[in-house]
Amino acid sequence: MTEVFHLAMLILLVISAFYAVWFRDLLSCVISLAVFSLILSVEFYILQAPDVAIAEAAIGAGLSTAIYIITLKACGRIRKGNRGGIE
Repeated sequence: MTEVFHLAMLILLVISAFYAVWFRDLLSCVISLAVFSLILSVEFYILQAPDVAIAEAAIGAGLSTAIYIITLKACGRIRKGNRGGIE
C-alpha cells in the first residue's frame, strides 16, 4: 500500500512540474509550483524526514508562493479586474 501511495505522489510531482512549465499564465505557473512543493513535502514525510517536510511546506509552498505573487502584482502582471491573471 505504501509503495502505491509513493508511486502516486511521484506521478503527481511529474504532472505538477509539467503544468508549471506548460501554463502560459504566470499566476497558474506559481500555483502549480506551490502544488509541486506541497506534494514534495508529502513525499519527504513518506521518506521519514518530517523536519525537511515541514521546512519544504513552510518555505517552498508558503513563503515562495507569497513572494512570487507579490512580485507579479508589483510588476503589474496581475490586475485587480483581470480574471485571467495576465494582461
